[in-house]
Amino acid sequence: MTILGFSLVLAAAFAHATWNFLVKRLNGGPELLWLFAALSLPVYGPFALCLAVTFEGWSGPAVLALLGTAILHLGYFLLLQAGYRVGDLSVIYPTARATGPVLSSLLALLLLGQALPAQAALGGAIIVFGVMMLTGGPEGSARPVKSLLYGLAVGTLIGAYTVWDAWGVSVLLIPPVLMDYASAIGRSVLLYPYARRRWDKVQTLWHDHRWEVMAIAVLNSGAYILVLYALTFTPVIYVAPLREVSVLIAVLLGSVLLGEGQLARRMGWAVVILAGVSILATS
Repeated sequence: MTILGFSLVLAAAFAHATWNFLVKRLNGGPELLWLFAALSLPVYGPFALCLAVTFEGWSGPAVLALLGTAILHLGYFLLLQAGYRVGDLSVIYPTARATGPVLSSLLALLLLGQALPAQAALGGAIIVFGVMMLTGGPEGSARPVKSLLYGLAVGTLIGAYTVWDAWGVSVLLIPPVLMDYASAIGRSVLLYPYARRRWDKVQTLWHDHRWEVMAIAVLNSGAYILVLYALTFTPVIYVAPLREVSVLIAVLLGSVLLGEGQLARRMGWAVVILAGVSILATS
């Protein structure tokens, strides 16, 4: 794995864990999802417009790829927020991040024809195992079953959109910013009727938490754009497991700042994850 690819995914992991923490802390519904998606449009709009005008690969498959990513990401965000309202960040997030790379790596092998070197497979397996153990079973959460089920469902969508988007940016050569922007447009349009009906909550979110919402808008898109750029020259089987570094940060934030506990045990498994990251990064 190249140093550039490693650096992009690592930076994305920090941004990803941070916006997940903010979403959990605000504990909002789909109105929050609509608000930060809508706010990201003017932030990344000039870049997306320039790329849309200069992109020479417009075709039926390209349009399909953009529509598909919007639908998959909308489902992911809705499930993620629903889970955060009833479960623990330090259980849902690790479970989702463990399930996602397993499915995305398998789909990449089957659908994209990507090879799986033995060292990369070992590193990825260690990362996924460490992340799974972070959930800690029933003693790791007051709401274990519900949190675990939401985590598995979110992870399934992570695996699906990772391979779908990898196809878009690496095979169809769609610019990563444009790929992510299509997702933000889709969420903004499809959720607007719901947000309009709950406009009082939208206004309250903006009035009371505007800086947190703006941070989510910037970090959410920024994190995934970095991942998409990495996918343009790095196979999914490297990128998907390495993204799990974000779990270390999410566990720390959830255990310490949100009072979800189990810090010592969870950080022990974090060491296992870091060992897997080292093996994967040097393969």
